[in-house]
Amino acid sequence: MVLEEVINKYTDQNSKYLNIDGLKVHYKDEGEGEVLVLLHGTFSSLHTFDSWASILKKHYRVIRLDLPGFGITGPSIDNVYSISKFLDFIGNFLDLLNVNKYHLAGNSLGGWLAWELALKAKDKIGKLVLLNAAGYISDKNYPLPFVIAQTPVLRNVFNYIPKAVVRRFIRQVFNDQTVVTDELVERYYCLIQREGNLNAFISIANSNLKQNTQSLNYLDVPVLIMWGDKDRWISPEHALFFKNDIPNSRVLIYKDVGHVPMEEIPEKSANDLIDFLVEK
Repeated sequence: MVLEEVINKYTDQNSKYLNIDGLKVHYKDEGEGEVLVLLHGTFSSLHTFDSWASILKKHYRVIRLDLPGFGITGPSIDNVYSISKFLDFIGNFLDLLNVNKYHLAGNSLGGWLAWELALKAKDKIGKLVLLNAAGYISDKNYPLPFVIAQTPVLRNVFNYIPKAVVRRFIRQVFNDQTVVTDELVERYYCLIQREGNLNAFISIANSNLKQNTQSLNYLDVPVLIMWGDKDRWISPEHALFFKNDIPNSRVLIYKDVGHVPMEEIPEKSANDLIDFLVEK
């Protein structure tokens, strides 16, 4: 989809841009108070936190961005993706905003980036929230889009994805199908089809991301692990993996919720986040 069309449709008066590594990075910075940084997952964008932001910006300064390869930001210049490159990118982004202390929350791939960033920059992190986070990987538990992108005879599917296929992917992500509206599907579809994003996803899926969960026991910040018990992309048992490996952590399991609690049950999950952050 032509970038100008996507910008016209999915930006507003709160949309801002920063130039980083040759990219025009789309982000939003709303509210006042302690800083809360939100990181989205694969096939997603900062819009996945729209409902959260409307609640949380009344209490915090909420910063969210479209990561390289996603949303309006689009693909990196070299189309190379790794955890370390993402971490350097997020670090540069926050430095440019003069953010030196913040709470951090991430979903799926964004959850993986969040805990890796908390390990790398632990002096800057207040509290950490992992929503259906990635990190424990094996050939047996990749979500369907990753399997397709990693299979040479199938990956041509990503030259163009029909809206019906996007709808199917989204229906896997949400347990409550009433949330999967035409408007929601249209948003995901348009942002996935943004020029370069599908090729970026193929590169990300084939980046041979290295598992680093053996380092989680070095995390010394308070951690809240949120998980939907009907997650079809990352098994809820991974919540217990994180709980067992992170010393100062607790788990909230949401009944009849899928992979993106912040979109499926935004009010409940946002209030649980606030309760966690205000605890002394």
